[in-house]
Amino acid sequence: MTPMANAPIRVEDCLHTGPGTLAGQYLRRFWQPVFHGVDLAPGRTSPLRVFGQDYCLFRSEAGTAYLLDPRCPHRLTLLSAGWVEGEALRCFYHGWKFNGADGACLEQPPEEDSFCHKVQLRRYPVREYLGLIFAYLGEGEPPPFPLYPEFERFEGLLEIDSYLRECNYFQNLENALDMSHVGFVHGDNRAAFNGIGLGRRLAAEESAWGVTYSFTRADGARRVQQFGMPNIFYMNALPTDPDIGWQESLFWWVPVDDLRHIQFSLHRVPATGEARARIHARRTRRRTEMDQAHQDMAEEVLAGRLRIAEVDGSRCDMVRLQDDVAQLGQGRIADRSGERLGRGDVGVIAIRKLWTRELTALRDGRETLHWQRGPEIVPAVWGLEGGAGRAGGEGTSEQARADIEDVRPFLAIDYQLRALRGEARAR
Repeated sequence: MTPMANAPIRVEDCLHTGPGTLAGQYLRRFWQPVFHGVDLAPGRTSPLRVFGQDYCLFRSEAGTAYLLDPRCPHRLTLLSAGWVEGEALRCFYHGWKFNGADGACLEQPPEEDSFCHKVQLRRYPVREYLGLIFAYLGEGEPPPFPLYPEFERFEGLLEIDSYLRECNYFQNLENALDMSHVGFVHGDNRAAFNGIGLGRRLAAEESAWGVTYSFTRADGARRVQQFGMPNIFYMNALPTDPDIGWQESLFWWVPVDDLRHIQFSLHRVPATGEARARIHARRTRRRTEMDQAHQDMAEEVLAGRLRIAEVDGSRCDMVRLQDDVAQLGQGRIADRSGERLGRGDVGVIAIRKLWTRELTALRDGRETLHWQRGPEIVPAVWGLEGGAGRAGGEGTSEQARADIEDVRPFLAIDYQLRALRGEARAR
């Protein structure tokens, strides 16, 4: 529900994204990743649930992805149960046929006096980019599609990844602008160290894209991360591979509903030759070795039946498990009424300020900001083991094109697909 006029917008108003909600309306104004292209074969359909709303996703026999209303307007059966014919979708129940390009009804086989011209499904703009299927779910014409040349024009691998987390998306979004947790939650990582989140050394400044968030060490070295409104993050993530070091990554947090979300991510790996071959081999092996879902392990830890130190890191994604415990430990949708923020929470405070300001403008019928990322809005990080520091997008070249590689553990694919297809629980 939309908050009452003149009532202050609170962080609680950012959490609910279903139809008719203010935050849901705001998020739908932006292009959002909703599916992996590789998970939708030509001639196949899939139900899709994002932002607490159902859709029908299908790929034509020629390979084009389309997104339509979920149900046939005849007797309201799910269109995803039907089948693809060329660029169109035929309903399983009575054979009504709909064009993927514009949702127009093309055929009504049982009707001698067809009224196809009176029937049309809503069609949602779709674009495939960097291995992901993006959709515009808002009203009116979509904004220009944002491009990320740093993640397509370089020599090396572009790793595409995603996972399901069974809590509200805003908890993960806020966690990104919280460096104070790194030394505790991820204290076993070689890039973590005491004092990384010391409040007086943190800064969060509004940018043309969202928030520039930084930490300055005592020796003057800085780690800079970039948050893009409303739900994007461009950062150098903690190292998890000896050949990569800091992992330059782009994230989106997309609600399935109010109690679970998908993190879609792109990882830039500018490696060639033997290093690239080693990375590829490790990633390929890791996809199969991970046979313990971090979601299941988190439930065991939070129930007191297991300690994180007892989990086998060769079988489970430890970074995601650690964040699962921290974020789900707040509840699947956190109650912030008893919260006590401190100086170390400057990033969280900054992002809430932007979100509540934008939602207030939207509710009151005023213009919201047009966020744009310029070439200066990039992450940066200090060097590791004596190496030079890195800035975002280094090595970008108009002539080069990265090879796209899906690195999701096979177990993770099943979890997220079950959620995106609208199953009550991703089990």
